[in-house]
Amino acid sequence: MRDSGQAYQPEGMGGSGEIPVWDLSDLYGAATDPRITTDLAEIEHQAKAFEARYKGKIVTLSGAELGAAIVGYERIEERLGRVLSYAQLLFAADSTDPACGKFYQTMSERGTTINMFLLFFTLEINRIAEIDLAVKLQDPALAHYASWLRDLRVFLPHQLSDELEKLLLEKDLSGHSAWSRLFDETTAGMRISLRGEDLTLSAVLNKLSDPARDVREAAGKAIGEAIGKQEKLFSLITNTLAKDKEIDDKWRQYPKPSSYRNRSNMVEDEVVDALSAAVVASYGKLSHRYYAMKAKWLGLEKLEYWDRNAPLPDDGDKAISWPQAKACVLDAYGAFTPELAATAKPFFEQNWIDAALRPGKSGGAFAHPTVPSAHPFVLMNFHGRTRDVMTLAHELGHGVHQVLAAQQGYLMSGTPLTLAETASVFGEMLTFRALLDAESDPKRRRIMLAQKVEDMLNTVVRQIAFYQFEKKIHDERRHGEILPERIGEIWLQVQTESLGPAFHFDPEYRLFWAYVPHFIHSPFYVYAYAFGDCLVNALYAVYTEQKTAGKAAEFTEKYLTMLRAGGTLRHQELLAPFGLDASEPAFWQKGLDVISGFIDELAA
Repeated sequence: MRDSGQAYQPEGMGGSGEIPVWDLSDLYGAATDPRITTDLAEIEHQAKAFEARYKGKIVTLSGAELGAAIVGYERIEERLGRVLSYAQLLFAADSTDPACGKFYQTMSERGTTINMFLLFFTLEINRIAEIDLAVKLQDPALAHYASWLRDLRVFLPHQLSDELEKLLLEKDLSGHSAWSRLFDETTAGMRISLRGEDLTLSAVLNKLSDPARDVREAAGKAIGEAIGKQEKLFSLITNTLAKDKEIDDKWRQYPKPSSYRNRSNMVEDEVVDALSAAVVASYGKLSHRYYAMKAKWLGLEKLEYWDRNAPLPDDGDKAISWPQAKACVLDAYGAFTPELAATAKPFFEQNWIDAALRPGKSGGAFAHPTVPSAHPFVLMNFHGRTRDVMTLAHELGHGVHQVLAAQQGYLMSGTPLTLAETASVFGEMLTFRALLDAESDPKRRRIMLAQKVEDMLNTVVRQIAFYQFEKKIHDERRHGEILPERIGEIWLQVQTESLGPAFHFDPEYRLFWAYVPHFIHSPFYVYAYAFGDCLVNALYAVYTEQKTAGKAAEFTEKYLTMLRAGGTLRHQELLAPFGLDASEPAFWQKGLDVISGFIDELAA
């Protein structure tokens, strides 16, 4: 494990300033910190005492007594959340370090043991009759947690007996969690030979946007070869987890594989179906049309899969230093409202960001909220490109959202995935608009607009294609194990449908499903990106209108209020002040029309 506070400067970034590594000491000093042992012992003692005091008595508690019990429950869960967050962040920083893996697994097991004492609490709350709960909620102590209770009861129809719930919780350690860890350690440990260099999977994936076509091709072939060596393992992991989910869904009586995710996101199955259908119906006018244009710009009859993220001709995407990226995002946030920039600054000033490139580190990017009594941490891999600036803007949006929502407390600060992408995508849009407005060269503006279209296609079209892939995999798995070749066929089918006739796919591309971590960690997570992007497109249109009308301050206050709400409000309640309704079919089309309008502008 690397010491906190170190910094790393990737090759080719000379003079760019140090790329930060996060400092996790606000949680704990090290995996060997004696406070961890002490805290876990105290937490377990508190959990046992909580069970002894309340088990079997929840239905009989008054509103005030139940409110006090929830306060105690929240306090225990937050203390445990601090330990588990620390273990998860250490593992993400270096998934190949055996010590990190062991610590992460040990903490997960301790967390499960402690949660076994607390599991009864939410199960018994859900057994309170609606009429009795309504009476109890008249007490202010319990009324404070009304939104948490509302969301808890969404899962009432799918709740099992206490003994079965305990069994499933404990078995997860040797089930989903174990397979997820195997996937993480395998992908993080992969070393891919590319032109004499041994690179991480993340580094080679980054080469797929290299200006040189031969480099992109070599990277694509190398990725295909590397994944091919692990194809049976990745197929086994996918089949096992899909079957595991089928068993869980059957016992809990979820109507379809995506239903649990939708319930967790506090969004109706029908709303997600409407979003998916709207995007699929728009493939032709969005991705098919754009990539046909891109093929002409690149002088190609057909695009290969390694050309999808290729820079456009005359795209001088020069290296961007970390200080430049930082200034760009903070300036864009500050221009919207100083409060947004002020909330984001501590991420840079207090080392809450890990952006350095190094072997063993998780690929991609995330913002982890940890616990309200601490603060979020951001992980990303900074290669010094424009897309990395957008990633920084995106993850900082998450981080700012998490900081503002923390006032709701541990149980109610978490936001459903569909709304969790709002601040991140909005932050991206603010940063993009700031960069575009500052650019006076028409050629460069055109390139920037094309880059934005590609990012939006990756966020909307590509993620819904991922969602379609998952649906097909989980549906087919219910009829038996899926052979690796068949998984590849399904992947190529959805990719061909979504990307369109402008593309040719070489055989190895059938393997590219295997590196997507969302399929493993959070089935059906991916549509949340499309949900967030279309939502933000509609939201930004409202902002533009109000800014033109001199009402920008009114919008920003509503926006910050929305972020501060955390998980206390549903999407209908959060969007209503802006005159938006995600349950209306036209809502999704409004968001997709923004992307279509950008493509129209490029075509002109």
